[in-house]
Amino acid sequence: MAEKFVVKAEKRDERGTNAARRLRREGRIPANVYGGGEDNVAVHADHKELAAILRSDTGANTLFTLDIDGVGEARVIFQDRQIDPVHGRLLHADLRRLAKGEKIEVTVPVHLIGTPEGVREEGGLLEQQLREIRVSCTPSKIPESIDVNVESLMINDSISIAEISVDDEIEILESPGATIASVVFVKEPELEPEVEEELEEPVLIGEDGEPIEVDEEAGEGEEESQEGDSE
Repeated sequence: MAEKFVVKAEKRDERGTNAARRLRREGRIPANVYGGGEDNVAVHADHKELAAILRSDTGANTLFTLDIDGVGEARVIFQDRQIDPVHGRLLHADLRRLAKGEKIEVTVPVHLIGTPEGVREEGGLLEQQLREIRVSCTPSKIPESIDVNVESLMINDSISIAEISVDDEIEILESPGATIASVVFVKEPELEPEVEEELEEPVLIGEDGEPIEVDEEAGEGEEESQEGDSE
């Protein structure tokens, strides 16, 4: 991972909520820099420059150079950050200073590559159980993502942490048996059989409000009698 960002920062003497708000109104972000065997330093840096790093492909895992006025340059990475939950704006940052060759733990996104055969040929469904993987490595070895090929998966197949390959200098911190993705059978919903509703016979009501029983055989006899008369 190449260092392509250089951010200039200045030490800040004022602390507290009011001072932080004033800096933000001026387009500056308060930050703390620590680690690397050196003293902690409170600084402020340009909001646009820090936001550009977070929007980059490597995001918060980006290693960049922080040039602190009167202190010097340091290789840093975002250790923590505070984001406005409403506007999504960066409010504060903790930056970790790194010594050369020092390993750090970061979370890397998982990208699934290809369409599984079990989806193409058997109508299965691809499910992704792990979308991020924790790794330990030096900053220069932090991958933008971990790509996992799933094209050969059939229905009921899965791929686990133990089955993927990464650079020899990258240590995966997840359990080897943890499932990354699987292809499952999609059960079609059972259709309920249609039930024909029987229509109820109309009921005749007499003047007294009681139902009148109709003699169907008598009615048929009357009809036959009328037909005979007409002949």
